[in-house]
Amino acid sequence: MRRWRKRLLWVGIPVVVIVALRLTLFAPKPVPVTVYHVDRGRVEDTVVNSRAGTVESRLRAKMSPAIAGLVTAIPAKKGQRVKQGETLLRLDDTEARAQVVLAERSEDAAVAAADEACLNADQAERERKRTESMAEQKLVSAEVLEQAKTAAESAAAGCRARRESAKQARAALDAARAVLSKTVMQAPFDGVVLDVTTELGEWISPAPPGVFIPPVIDVIDPAALYVSAPIDEADVARLHLGLTVRITMDAFRGRSFLGKLTYTASYVETKQEQNRTLNVEAEFDSTSLPVNLLPGLSADLEIILDSRDKALRIPTYAILEGNRVLVVEGGKLVSRQVTTGLRNWEFTEITDGLSEGDAVVVSLDRPEVKAGAKVTVTDQAKPSDLTDTP
Repeated sequence: MRRWRKRLLWVGIPVVVIVALRLTLFAPKPVPVTVYHVDRGRVEDTVVNSRAGTVESRLRAKMSPAIAGLVTAIPAKKGQRVKQGETLLRLDDTEARAQVVLAERSEDAAVAAADEACLNADQAERERKRTESMAEQKLVSAEVLEQAKTAAESAAAGCRARRESAKQARAALDAARAVLSKTVMQAPFDGVVLDVTTELGEWISPAPPGVFIPPVIDVIDPAALYVSAPIDEADVARLHLGLTVRITMDAFRGRSFLGKLTYTASYVETKQEQNRTLNVEAEFDSTSLPVNLLPGLSADLEIILDSRDKALRIPTYAILEGNRVLVVEGGKLVSRQVTTGLRNWEFTEITDGLSEGDAVVVSLDRPEVKAGAKVTVTDQAKPSDLTDTP
């Protein structure tokens, strides 16, 4: 009996030592994890553009001269703010002004000739009336009366012809003045000069039909900016005008701008090797935009379809396949099934499966982070780390 006890003792001692070592010295170290404590806050259901959009302006004028000419003055400078009607560029107007003076003199001569012809017509009409009176008294023959009538009618026709000539002279003067006005390029609206591509002394001319010539002056209205972007066809049915839009740009990282959905195209684009998309436009709510927010910048739209305040929420990336999350309970990870509501790329609403304050793991990039693993919380994610409020 003693012999069996000794044998059991010699076998049991190593087992106890091995178990003790596994539970102490060789025990797996807890996995460090980052958690997010379930809280309440705003959750939005959003749609984003499928490809990068572009900042554009509803008022942009790429201007070229209406006539050919020599550049004599360029009051406008790149980056300068201009008012509607302000002169941007002048062409040599020597010939055009001479044509206006010539047309003015021609009009004066035509008006004077018309006045003379009409005075003669009045005189001929008076002579006709006197001849008619004398004919009634048998003092002149019928032939003399007929000659007076013909002379009066001829003079009246001459008066009308001269007046029409005066009108033609007036039209010629208007045409000459119109040509003169084309020697000056003016701002079509209040805006900013984006570019000037000509120099003093350069000969410039309008583009012939079918031939593209770069504009001489480019003017935009920075207060009329909007963003145009494509939306995937799967989201078309959920859109309507007036929805709030959040606009972000690579040029303004960490900042967003609110706007409104103002346009949706009436057809879906079906370009080859691209997803079918619907083009939409959104205008900025604020007109006090940064001066370097210019047309041509790339931009992204996040269209807010629905939102809920004080919703129970967690980061969207914390949700695993099958609507599961990992929760820290008693130093271990426990898998929980959750029911979700509104969601976007930042937050997802939780309608069942979690309570406020639960510690949900968000550091899911390591294979050892799984249900049953012992963990230690080394960091906590905050709502401010996920949101980007304008």
